[in-house]
Amino acid sequence: MKRQKEWGMMVLLDLFDCDVATIRNYKKLKDFPAILCKEIDMQPFGPTQIKRFGKGDLEGYSVFQFIETSTIVIHNDEPGNRLFIDVFSCKRFDPDKVIELSKSYFGSLTVSAKIIMRGVRSGVG
Repeated sequence: MKRQKEWGMMVLLDLFDCDVATIRNYKKLKDFPAILCKEIDMQPFGPTQIKRFGKGDLEGYSVFQFIETSTIVIHNDEPGNRLFIDVFSCKRFDPDKVIELSKSYFGSLTVSAKIIMRGVRSGVG
């Protein structure tokens, strides 16, 4: 069987102990995808979408930005002072730039990162 090249990369970030004011700030959250796109040389596709919804401890912002090669998605956990960022693209990008910018922008003290190559057969199934 011919080995296929991966389709794309997904970076999954969990940011802990973030700056409280930043992760609760509508404008800061909405502006972040455009700043990240510049940092990793991606092109936004359409407007950034941001909504606040949920109830109790699950209420918070979710941010969604199409990019020409896929998406940037952000969810915040205000009570836990955490932020979750997923970046997927079939265009190559530097995951370290995503990690460093996210950590700096949101004032996170600790970041957990996973990098997944998509479209690669795992041998399962």
